[in-house]
Amino acid sequence: MTQPIKTTGTTGPRDSARFLTQPQVLVILATVCCLLWGSSYPAIKIGYALLGITQGDIPSKLVFAGYRFVFAGLFLLILAALSKKPLFNFSRRNAGQLMLLGFTQTAIQYVFFYIGLAYTTGVRGSILNSTTTFFSVLLAHFIYKNDKVSPRKAVGCLLGFVGVMVVNFGDGSFEFAFTLLGEGFIVIAAFVLSAASIYGKRISQGMDVMVMTGYQLGFGGAVLVAAGYATGGTLSGFTAGSAALLGYLALLSAVAFTLWSLLLKYNQVGKVTVFNFLVPVFGTALSAICLNENIMELKNLVALVLVCSGIWLVTRSPQVRSGYSKPARTVASAQECRQSQG
Repeated sequence: MTQPIKTTGTTGPRDSARFLTQPQVLVILATVCCLLWGSSYPAIKIGYALLGITQGDIPSKLVFAGYRFVFAGLFLLILAALSKKPLFNFSRRNAGQLMLLGFTQTAIQYVFFYIGLAYTTGVRGSILNSTTTFFSVLLAHFIYKNDKVSPRKAVGCLLGFVGVMVVNFGDGSFEFAFTLLGEGFIVIAAFVLSAASIYGKRISQGMDVMVMTGYQLGFGGAVLVAAGYATGGTLSGFTAGSAALLGYLALLSAVAFTLWSLLLKYNQVGKVTVFNFLVPVFGTALSAICLNENIMELKNLVALVLVCSGIWLVTRSPQVRSGYSKPARTVASAQECRQSQG
């Protein structure tokens, strides 16, 4: 803030920390990320329609998803190169970690996500996919000694899963409308994402966020493209509209993943993840607007309130006795030192 922005200067990380820890900047950027992720639900279903991908054409769905992430990864790597970031400054072990991250967080997760979204509504998909937050809490309980499930988090998880149950009730009072290929695959995708995110958080400590995200998106996307074509998938009939939509999906992935990772890097985790509750809000609202889906059903509204309340309880960070700005600066400084050494 006190000096002009320099992309090649040594004060870059410090300037970034000062900028990204400002409360208003955190609110704006986190909300933008959630809006972008929420918009992907109707955008994917619209893409299926524009490209003539039928519900059962799983191979073509994989090709569609693969191109999205290949382009997103290339965009980030080109941007990183233009920003003078080292693209090949990692060991063989790091390369293996990036490939594993791309295979799980992008390829495997989106196999389940894209197939599941074809067999359920955008409204349901956005609510069900928010279970990522709860899976992350439960996994962290068993992985990290200092991140155990508290009574507040337990209540939040319970509310979230009740919301997931509610959204799957059919028109009948006790009819449970749940299919493995639809709602089941969305929940599996949420679990895979939460597990892969914990792994990604670990390897990001010694690697530039933009470079790491670019490689994992690009590799995961390439796996999806290869798998799709190998099983008979194809994409044809591209128009200006469908090409623009694919470009939008690629861009939103690149922007949202990078911004979110940067916010987590320079702020306390709880202050960032609390905004996760906005993803199902934007997802359901945009699905209702773009796909003419009925968001005003009582079960959808009840489920949305339960899920958002649960996420808020899970991710709400308790008040810090000495204030919030000092810990944020301390975390940022430690990470800056790590980055300068790596």
